[in-house]
Amino acid sequence: MISEIYDVIVVGAGHAGSEAAAAAANLGSKTLLITMNMQTIGQMSCNPAMGGIAKGQIVREIDAMGGYSGIIADKSAIQFKMLNLSKGPAMWSPRTQNDRMLFAEEWRYALENTKNLDFFQDMVKSLIIENHKVVGVITSLGIKIKAKSVVLTNGTFLNGLIHVGDKQLGGGRMGEPKAFGITEQLVSLGFESGRMKTGTPPRVDGRSLDYSQMDEQKGDEKPQKFSYSDTPKLTKQLSCHIVYTNETVHDILREGFDRSPMFNGTIQSTGPRYCPSIEDKINRFAERNRHQLFVEPEGWRTVEIYVNGFSSSLPEEIQIKAMKHIPGFQNVKVFRPGYAIEYDYFPPTQLYHTLETKLIQNLYFAGQINGTTGYEEAAGQGLMAGINAHNKVHDKGDFILNRDEAYIGVLIDDLITKGTEEPYRMFTSRAEYRLLLRQDNADIRLTSKAYDLGLADEKRLRNVEEKISKSDELENYLKETSLKPGIINPILQSIESSPVDQAYRASQILTRPNITIEKLEEIDFIREKSQQFSEEVKEQAEINIKYRGYIEKEKENVAKLNRLETIKIPEDFDYSNINSLSSEAKQKLNKVKPHSIAQAGRISGVSPADINVLLIYLGR
Repeated sequence: MISEIYDVIVVGAGHAGSEAAAAAANLGSKTLLITMNMQTIGQMSCNPAMGGIAKGQIVREIDAMGGYSGIIADKSAIQFKMLNLSKGPAMWSPRTQNDRMLFAEEWRYALENTKNLDFFQDMVKSLIIENHKVVGVITSLGIKIKAKSVVLTNGTFLNGLIHVGDKQLGGGRMGEPKAFGITEQLVSLGFESGRMKTGTPPRVDGRSLDYSQMDEQKGDEKPQKFSYSDTPKLTKQLSCHIVYTNETVHDILREGFDRSPMFNGTIQSTGPRYCPSIEDKINRFAERNRHQLFVEPEGWRTVEIYVNGFSSSLPEEIQIKAMKHIPGFQNVKVFRPGYAIEYDYFPPTQLYHTLETKLIQNLYFAGQINGTTGYEEAAGQGLMAGINAHNKVHDKGDFILNRDEAYIGVLIDDLITKGTEEPYRMFTSRAEYRLLLRQDNADIRLTSKAYDLGLADEKRLRNVEEKISKSDELENYLKETSLKPGIINPILQSIESSPVDQAYRASQILTRPNITIEKLEEIDFIREKSQQFSEEVKEQAEINIKYRGYIEKEKENVAKLNRLETIKIPEDFDYSNINSLSSEAKQKLNKVKPHSIAQAGRISGVSPADINVLLIYLGR
C-alpha cells in the first residue's frame, strides 16, 4: 500500500478531509486518507450540531452534490429544527442536534464502505515537492507515500496551542497532539501564513443540572431532514434547554480577566466574531446584563452536556465558580473546562477557485487551513477540493460553483477574492442571490451537475426531475383553479384577511400573507388534488407562486452579472503597466489575479473606475 502511487492523498479526516476523500474516491480516484488518529474520523470537535443559518443550506448543497454530510447528520440526529420560519424562504435554515459519537461512527462506516479509499494512521510532517508540483508526503515515521495530488485539511492541528487560563498545552484538540512541519515547509516555499484562534465551551454532567429552572426547547413537530436520499426521519427527539447568565456570573468571570490569555496578551490571534467567548461577550457588550446559553445534550445515551455560548479560555476554577451561579447549574459537575486554541492558517487569496494553491501545482487546501470556521464550511470546501483534485489528475476541467449557483460558491469566492482576517463563517447576508439559493431547491440547483460529474446516480437525477414536473403540475392546477367568494371568504376571514367580491385564481389567493397551501386544503377539491403530492413538492410550488416576481428579478440580476463573468482576464496579465489604475487596485489585482472582470469588481479596494479602465484595456 505504502509503495503505491495514489491519485489523491487527503491529509486530515475531519469534516473537510472526509468529504474530500469521499468525493475523490467516488469519482474513481485511488485515494488515501491519512489521519493522526483513526478513532476521531469525522469528529465534532465543538458543538454536537449540523446546519443552522446559511450553514443548513450548505449541508443540503453537499447532499445534492453527492457528499455524505447530510446523510450522516440525518442518521445521527437527536433533534431537528427549521430556523427562521417566521421570515421568508430565503432565510429558512435546517439544523440538527446530533449524537456526537454516532456521528463519528457513521462517518467512519461510510468511508470504510467507499470504494477506492485506503486509510493510514500517522502524522504528515512534510510534502514532497518537485518542480513546483506536489508528488507525495512524508510522515512522522519517515514513510514516503507518492501521490499525483494532495489535499491538506489540517483543521486546528497545525502548531495547535491550547489555552486554559495561564496554562498552555500543545495540541489540536484537548487530549490530541499538534501537527508540525507543514507550516514551516510551506512558508519556506513562499506561502504566507497567519494565526487564528477559536474556543470551545465546557462539557458538564447532565445529571448535576436542574432543568426545571430552564426553558425547554423541543424539536419541530414535523421534523424534516437534510438529505434528499432515503434517510430516516426522526420519530422521537431530545430536548435542548435555554438559560441566561446574570450579573453575578459576569462579575466572577471578570475576576479572572487578568489571567485570561485573551486579555493579557498571550493570545495575539483573531477569534471568530460570530462565536465569541463568554469573556469576550461581557467585555464587548458591557451594557448587557445577561447572555443566552443553550444547554445541548451530546447524544441519546450519554449524560454529557455541551454549554453552547459559554466558550471560554479563563482558568478552570473561575469557569466552574461562575457556572454555579447560572440557574439550574448550582450543583454543576464539569467533565472538562472550556479552552481556546490557536492554530496556523494560510490566507486563502493564495488559492485558485478550485482551491488549488497558486504556488504549488496539484496541492489543495480545504477547511480551517483557509481561515474558515464551522463544520459545514469545511465540508463544502472539502467536497470541492476532492472533486478538483480528481479532475486535475485525470485531465478533466475545473469544477467551480458560481455565486448564483450555491452558497459553497459564495464561500469559496469570498475566501479567494477578499481573503479573511478573522475566522470566516457563512451567513445568508453574504449571498447577494439568496432568494435563488434556498435550502428547498439545492437538489434542483445542483443534482444535474453532480450527475454530470459522476457523483450522483441516475435515481437521484430522476427524483429531481420528478420533483420539478410535479411542482409544475401543482402550480398549473392552482393557476387554473377558480375560487368563488362563497368558498374562499370563510378561510380569509379566519385569518383576518380582507374578503373578495369576485372569483380569483387559487394562485392569486396564495400570494396573500398568511395564506398557505395548507390553508387552501380546507377546500375539499383542493385537498383532494394536493394530497397527490409530497410535502416537498407542495413547499416548492408555494414558494414559486408566492415569490415569482422576486425570483424573476433576481434571475435578471444574475444575467447582468454573468455578462461580466464571461469577460475573462488572462492569468499572466500585468496590472502594473496600466497608469490609469489606482495604486491600491494594482497591488490588489496583482495579488489576487482575478479570472474575470466580475471577480475583479468584488476585490475590496478596486473601484468601479478601475473596472472601467480594465474594460477599455481588454477591448470592451
